[in-house]
Amino acid sequence: MVRSAPKWVVWLVALLLTMLSPVGAWADRAIVAAASDLQFALEGVAERFEAEHGQSVRLNFGSSGNFRRQIAQGAPFELYLSADEAYVMALYDEGHTVEAGVLYALGRLVFMAPADNPADVVDGSLRPLRARLEAGELRRIAIANPEHAPYGVAAREALQTAGIWDDIKPYLIYGENDSQAARLALSGEADGGLVAYSLALAPALKQRASHDLLAADMHAPLRQRMVLTNRAGETARAFYAYMQGEQVRAILAEYGFVVP
Repeated sequence: MVRSAPKWVVWLVALLLTMLSPVGAWADRAIVAAASDLQFALEGVAERFEAEHGQSVRLNFGSSGNFRRQIAQGAPFELYLSADEAYVMALYDEGHTVEAGVLYALGRLVFMAPADNPADVVDGSLRPLRARLEAGELRRIAIANPEHAPYGVAAREALQTAGIWDDIKPYLIYGENDSQAARLALSGEADGGLVAYSLALAPALKQRASHDLLAADMHAPLRQRMVLTNRAGETARAFYAYMQGEQVRAILAEYGFVVP
């Protein structure tokens, strides 16, 4: 069981970040908590937003479940982009958000392996993975921690659908979030991993990896929702609106997201 950090720890971290920042740097800078599958796509979006509007955002990437707990404990995030809309709805029901938010994307899951790994481990049905497991040829497989990472939940569901969850559990290594799981999958110590399609398409990773898209019915839909928290200021509200524009929708589509 993952324990959430005490409230005083969350506030202390926020205070230290503020003290270490240049004077005035936070005055008009929105603080954003975003699921790690958005890391590469959202960095480009934030740069365009700043260039077009003269306002900036501070992006924090991590697991959606951890951010959900931190926001409930009073962390100073103004905009929350979750990989699982259930976390957003829970915060809304508890009174921590301005509204129920909007669905901004549907995520997809891939099996990603190092580029020099045998190609037969990569398959959308996971049948080759089962064959390697049964032959005793499997080393490690990386997934995000399903205790708090939506893509980890989806990975577990896909392995259950493939009928190998119980047998493969001893071979699993867990990333704290999906971005960390992707790094573990390509570390050379694993045969690959189940991670977000958006990470597999990122220029920083796709040159080092091969991947195959899993069938959509192997796991429950990854409905990704964003919402303004009660701390949202003018810049956060502007970025929230910007995220719903056609330009950003096109960028998300380029990274493999299904845009609603």
